[in-house]
Amino acid sequence: MKNLLKNFCITLFIFSAGSISRAQSTQDQCFVCHDSNGDKIAALYKTDIHFQKNIPCSGCHGGNFKTDDMDAAMNYKEGFLGVPKGDQISNRCIQCHGKAETMKRYGSNLPTNQYESLQNSVHWQKSTKGTEHIVQCITCHNAHGIVSVKNSSSPVYSLNLPALCSKCHSNAVYMRSYNPSLPIDQFQKYKSSVHGMRNINGDAKAADCADCHGTHEIRKATDVKSKVYPINIPQTCSTCHSNVEYMQTYKIATDQFSKYKSSVHGKALFEKNDLNAPTCNSCHGNHAATPPGVESISKVCGNCHVLNAELFSASPHKKAFDKRKYPECETCHKYHDIVTASNELLGVSKEAVCGKCHNAAENKKGFEIAKKMRNLIDNLESEITAAKSMVEEAEQKGMEVSDAKFKLRDANQARLESRTMVHSIDYQKFEEIVSRKGLQATTRVKEEARSAIDNYFFRRYGLLVSVIIMSMLAFALFLYIKNIERKK
Repeated sequence: MKNLLKNFCITLFIFSAGSISRAQSTQDQCFVCHDSNGDKIAALYKTDIHFQKNIPCSGCHGGNFKTDDMDAAMNYKEGFLGVPKGDQISNRCIQCHGKAETMKRYGSNLPTNQYESLQNSVHWQKSTKGTEHIVQCITCHNAHGIVSVKNSSSPVYSLNLPALCSKCHSNAVYMRSYNPSLPIDQFQKYKSSVHGMRNINGDAKAADCADCHGTHEIRKATDVKSKVYPINIPQTCSTCHSNVEYMQTYKIATDQFSKYKSSVHGKALFEKNDLNAPTCNSCHGNHAATPPGVESISKVCGNCHVLNAELFSASPHKKAFDKRKYPECETCHKYHDIVTASNELLGVSKEAVCGKCHNAAENKKGFEIAKKMRNLIDNLESEITAAKSMVEEAEQKGMEVSDAKFKLRDANQARLESRTMVHSIDYQKFEEIVSRKGLQATTRVKEEARSAIDNYFFRRYGLLVSVIIMSMLAFALFLYIKNIERKK
């Protein structure tokens, strides 16, 4: 009995609400007329969120919605516009959507700066007609069937958005009129990405166009305020990928951004403002974003570190890594938290990466090579430090050492080359660079610096001896003059 009473009350409430809605909608004589004639637009408007909010047709089209007299309803003196065109469309929208009080009156908490944001976007440029802008509100949201963004039938709903954007961005003829350099295959690439495949399979949480590029205020990728400007990309990606709760269902780590910030790439981007530093899309791709596989990691790194990749591919490690299915670069350098290459990575100490696979008992050959390489590079480092110190000492003493300073650059270059040659695991080539190029350069620099320092002291002592001799001569001359004066 209670259930019957409950169902009756619910039915009565729904019927009453529907009756009220119909009663309110019948006040809009424009809608009544169009609906009675079986107008498709009127039928579509019934699904519109504005219809549900009892906003009459005149809200967009102007005129007098209260009269059933056609001439009076469409009287231009009453503000009748007819079908808004061009910029008139967005200007009508902001009459409500640009006013916080109006939106609040309709029970909406939507932001009221969408139009302002649109004006700052790349889409707010003049159309080829030159009389209006290329994008209006209805371009993305439709005209009479506007529904909430959260409604799955909305063209800007996450699962529908990529296809919506592609209507323009995949049209070669259309895009040629506005940005011929922009590729038109973004949608196809997106569908092949992890994000795109999840989106196609109904995952509304997967990143879509708006998640990366923004909604109303979409800017060019070269604009420093763009969400996809190089220095902003890591933060954009981290919006989802650093959200533990959001990413929980995907069972992947959420510490990528924090690791990246502390990496050599992150420091180059954020601290040195090096826009050429790799960001998320440099390794994962942008529209075709996908996690690099074991084999592809080295290919990605090799786009920048070309010589390192070539040396590794020809090294004994290549076959060993392939056999064990080790990721090539990542095994030694990590990935998101890549540290600055240093001598500490080489050798058999606790900090070194070689010891992960090589030890004195097993893989002894590799263990010994790593140990010898580390000793060589450490020796070069100490010799460079000593040579630099001697050059600075000579320079402080006012000696000309520009040639020695230039030769010191050869030693530093050898140090850089040796770190690259490590990837070949060829001890002879490594030794040739360190010993014949690096250590020989430091030896020459130290010899020149020592010669300059010795020359300084020689000049100093020579000056002292000269002063003493001149003083003695002056004193002797003084005595001689005194002696002559006495004889007189």
